[in-house]
Amino acid sequence: MARIESPAAARRRRNEGAATVLAALLVIGLLAALPIGRLLLAAIAPGGVFDPAALAERPARPAALRAAVHTLDTAFFGALVSLAIGGPFAFALALTDLPGRRALGFFFILPLMIAPQVTALAWLHLLGPSSALLGAVGLAPPPGSGNPIAGRGGIILLYGIQHAPIVFVTLRAGLAGLPRDLFEAAQAAGAGRLRALVTIVLPLLRPSLVAAAALAFISGIGNFGIPALLGMSSNYLTLTTLIYQRLASFGPAALPEATALAVPIAGLAIAGIIVQARALGRRSTRFSTGQPPRLRLGALRLPAALLACLVLVLILVLPAAALLAAALVPAFGVPLSPETATLRNFEEVLFSQAATARAFRNSFLLAGGAALILATMAIPLAVATERFSPRVRTLVRNLVELPYAIPGIVLAIACILLFLRPLPLIGSLYATAAIILVAYLMRFLALSLKPVSAAIGRIPRELDEAAAVSGARAPRRLLTITAPIALPAAVAGALLVFMSAFNELTVSALLWSGGNETLGVVLFSLDEAGLGNAAAAIATATLAVVVLLLAAVDRLGARLPAGTLPWR
Repeated sequence: MARIESPAAARRRRNEGAATVLAALLVIGLLAALPIGRLLLAAIAPGGVFDPAALAERPARPAALRAAVHTLDTAFFGALVSLAIGGPFAFALALTDLPGRRALGFFFILPLMIAPQVTALAWLHLLGPSSALLGAVGLAPPPGSGNPIAGRGGIILLYGIQHAPIVFVTLRAGLAGLPRDLFEAAQAAGAGRLRALVTIVLPLLRPSLVAAAALAFISGIGNFGIPALLGMSSNYLTLTTLIYQRLASFGPAALPEATALAVPIAGLAIAGIIVQARALGRRSTRFSTGQPPRLRLGALRLPAALLACLVLVLILVLPAAALLAAALVPAFGVPLSPETATLRNFEEVLFSQAATARAFRNSFLLAGGAALILATMAIPLAVATERFSPRVRTLVRNLVELPYAIPGIVLAIACILLFLRPLPLIGSLYATAAIILVAYLMRFLALSLKPVSAAIGRIPRELDEAAAVSGARAPRRLLTITAPIALPAAVAGALLVFMSAFNELTVSALLWSGGNETLGVVLFSLDEAGLGNAAAAIATATLAVVVLLLAAVDRLGARLPAGTLPWR
């Protein structure tokens, strides 16, 4: 016989629910709404006085306009390159019987998980005249020649490679929802495979194509690591690198100008998010989703797989090999051979140099601390958001994703504005490691919350209601019912946060201080100082950490909700 909940128990459960919701709104407000609101306030009212003329005047200066043109140019053409690379991979892995689809998807996702500055450094070492890898086979460009990857063309190419996985994930999700019936009906009516793809698949996929292009464009707008390594040496500046130069040269005195430059970046990113959301909102729901069509490649199956592997070798294996080769030679320009190979660079950066050893420690502590805190917060926050109405839940989740979607350099400026002045009880966080940790919590909250929300959304509400009727309070229900089920998703989210924060540069480039360097900052500084081999050793070590963590996340894949891992 079902147990009837007493009025007192029902009232207690409602009060617990209200308290949970209020606590969740407070946390989300502090980590998501507060930094964006502070940035907007500083932009429209610098010094507390409303001054729209100042906001319009600084971005209109020649240097800012030139950087804006460079930003739009590289982001737009980089998005086109991403579509050209990621689109065919999405079609091949989602719609054909290509062998090894899961492994190919896993390796194709890797460039997205690698820090942009590591990607840029790898390509610089691959194609430059001092390439240890090409020098070993006699193919290095002549000494004294320029590096072909530096400048506008290289930035566009690496944007395309770095953001192609975003296109792949977006299009693959759209293709997974296409019904096989429509495709088979077109073929039964006499349409060939190519015509069926053009007339059936592409029109239905148009919203996903627009969304994928918008996401790749947004990523290019906010990218700092690639234009910093490939463009700053030749004075080819984007808005992100221009902001970095201003703050690095003038410090907090340049905050008004940096804020005025950050607002257009944030505006472009938000516009791209809106385009992406509206595009996905237009996806047709007049057909029932099911198993996507599966095209048999026949005799082309093995050649297609070899072609996919060749693409991965070109965009992933060769740059990684060049990075490792640069880390294994004693100096620039020395070809890699058994006689020149040495581990001295690894020994130097891992054990001898105080700054690099400190950067490894700081990155482990900050990334690990952010991952642990967010994993602990994610389950109660996801439970609280489930109590919202569908419209409010969508609004809250969009708000949570905003600090992750906007460029990291914009979020860093918001944190400087928030924590430059002393706060009650805790004082000023500026020039401390704490400001980097708080920025990581703001930026990666969405990354930890998404898999946990998906896992909790699959838990039947009857379990929680039955426990409540039996007298279990909210904390006990959370610990005994929800947390054990959602724990694998929380662990996966924590690993994703750690990977993203471990060697990031965009946020910490503006927030680091003496003694609080992160790996991304030290790598960038070493390369700027001409110590490329030491920087390559750091980049190789961080790359190994990312690959190992990705493998650990993949092992959790069977216990995670469908779609949590984009390569599965």
